[in-house]
Amino acid sequence: MKRLKVFLQVASFFAIILVVFSCAINPVTGKRQIMLMSEAQEVAMGQEYDPQVIATFGIYDNAALQNFVQSKGIELGKISHRPNLQYYVKVLDSPVVNAFAVPGGYIYLTRGILAQLNNEAELIGVIGHEMGHITARHSVSQQSKQQLGQLLLIGGMIASEKFAQYAEYALQGMQLLFLKFSRDDEREADRLGVQYSSLISYDAHKMADFFQVLNKMNMASSEGGVPTFLSTHPDPGDRYNTVHQLATQWQDSLKLASWKVNANSYLQLVNGIVYGEDPRQGYVEGNIFYHPELKFRFTFPTGWKLENLPTQVNMAPQDGKALMIFTLSSQKSLQEAAQATIKELNLTLVESRNTTVNGMPGITTISKQVSQDQTTGQKQTLMVLSYFIDYNSTFYVFHGVTSEADFNSYLKVFESNMMSFSKLTDASKINVKPKRVLIKSVQRAGTLADAFNYYQVPEKMRAELALLNNMELTDKVTTGKLIKIIGE
Repeated sequence: MKRLKVFLQVASFFAIILVVFSCAINPVTGKRQIMLMSEAQEVAMGQEYDPQVIATFGIYDNAALQNFVQSKGIELGKISHRPNLQYYVKVLDSPVVNAFAVPGGYIYLTRGILAQLNNEAELIGVIGHEMGHITARHSVSQQSKQQLGQLLLIGGMIASEKFAQYAEYALQGMQLLFLKFSRDDEREADRLGVQYSSLISYDAHKMADFFQVLNKMNMASSEGGVPTFLSTHPDPGDRYNTVHQLATQWQDSLKLASWKVNANSYLQLVNGIVYGEDPRQGYVEGNIFYHPELKFRFTFPTGWKLENLPTQVNMAPQDGKALMIFTLSSQKSLQEAAQATIKELNLTLVESRNTTVNGMPGITTISKQVSQDQTTGQKQTLMVLSYFIDYNSTFYVFHGVTSEADFNSYLKVFESNMMSFSKLTDASKINVKPKRVLIKSVQRAGTLADAFNYYQVPEKMRAELALLNNMELTDKVTTGKLIKIIGE
């Protein structure tokens, strides 16, 4: 729930842009193809998605890094097949290794992928690849083939659309990510990435090297709400050799005296970048969630899955029969927070009472919501236990949601965990620091393992850090070579 105060808003349900069938010229192929939206609609969609993407993950707080990737996006855009489109390249505060684009010129790189890259040429290849998806209108074509479906909640489907809306708000902008590109689209994006990289004199062979790194990594299907690169960009097969061949063809054609790689300047740019999860934005130990920046803590039920998002924390058991949501109200008083939330979620108030939670004023309510199952037509009733807590004039909200039939079974579970909300005063929990990528210079020629030994890299981390450097532990390194290690 990173930067919770900054990003919170309860938005109206995301409205899919209505479009009509039309034929359009693909700017890359020059051929006509069926498109369900014009370029103006495509740009409007990007403008709609961008604030939701930013609210979901947050912008990584590094102006130099942000300015650099944006400048390279502009440079690539000028030589692309859509030079009149305005491109926006942004670094997101997510540890997951991914890059993605949405229609209208928006490209996103996670800090996770930037930590994994080892030179500018790899970065340019990734940006060029994502720009290729935009210039060839792959996302638009994918969306023209299927409507965006409602996302699953972390523990299963919740019947109520209003609570589905509430729990899914932070993921609404991510729906395009779940439209996997075809292998043909990936081949075309690879080809365009090589072309665009080469046209601004970068060595596109490095793009193939990075794709090989991705294949070596353990690419889980989803972490923290974000798919990893290979889950949304399926390997079209023989990518490594094909990209190398394309890079050679472009270099033979352009005949430049040299091709940019710029390893050292890139490594200095990412020196100090946060690596992995950032505990300052909330972390879990056992079944306790700590937020050191906002200085609170609370428990959640053992065995439940917890999902920490910028706007809220979602918690659910594996069977999906219940959901707890922890978030923040933007209202100016405890009473207004309770009234506005009940109205916003279209709840019917059953009972309300004042309470205290570990010395903090609170209001607890029980509400219900009746909805109609769209498949069976039968009415369904959800019961909702809510706690509104005043923590130094900041108003936090818990909701426990389940069916009417299961409500009594979950009531004490909801209450005990909501009542555990308390001020965080333990300095050891507050002063946690994230891991960071640190750039070090090799002091003596030898192997990468020798360099790690010099910098006292723990044995258990050496394989991971070798991959982070795109090297083997047995590879030779010369004095002065820059390498990545992990520290605070």
